[in-house]
Amino acid sequence: RENILKTAKALVEDTKLLVSGAASSQDKLAQAAQSSANTITQLAEVVKLGAASLGSDDPETQVVLINAIKDVAKALSDLIGATKGAASKPADDPSMYQLKGAAKVMVTNVTSLLKTVKAVEDEATRGTRALEATIEYIKQELTVFQSSEVPEKASSPEESIRMTKGITMATAKAVAAGNSCRQEDVIATANLSRKAVADMLTACKQASYHPDVSEEVRERALRFGTECTLGYLELLEHVLLV
Repeated sequence: RENILKTAKALVEDTKLLVSGAASSQDKLAQAAQSSANTITQLAEVVKLGAASLGSDDPETQVVLINAIKDVAKALSDLIGATKGAASKPADDPSMYQLKGAAKVMVTNVTSLLKTVKAVEDEATRGTRALEATIEYIKQELTVFQSSEVPEKASSPEESIRMTKGITMATAKAVAAGNSCRQEDVIATANLSRKAVADMLTACKQASYHPDVSEEVRERALRFGTECTLGYLELLEHVLLV
């Protein structure tokens, strides 16, 4: 646990250098990017070792830890991209606001990782912590879904329909976890919910940009994807409350 906390702290320092590097020389920016890449690799290794130390009889909690480091790595990748876009730009440039937003997400995900690491050893809070992390993850995925960014590829409406089945299964699991209040059921719900909602949002956005889809249908599909996600988030909030 101490190794993870120490390495995460080093990554936060790298993040600060990365953000400030956007306004400095290319050399300093390159050094900050390289340092953060090295630190995230070290952090991934110590988190994997931490997950392994839990033992194979608790795979769901291992998944919670791995998901937490994946979120940090993704946020760092987005932050490096935002830093690249903001390099040498004036303070009021839109890319600077994107950089600040990416830095905020990065800090949120590192904080979430630290909370998860601390909660792992406490069986009474493992499930609730996993659920909190999943709720935060889904909110971040929804923000990406609602952005104007066009997906790299389009998919068929049938694929989008197929992905909604995962939401149905996850909903049933969430209701069961709310009824049982067992930490292991809540952890399993958190892990399943992450994947189900992320898959649904990806498929929904890709289908909405299918060549045969009209502007009106696209808007409706995107609206219903958002409403479905908000409804599911409300369900998870209730499970957390219970």
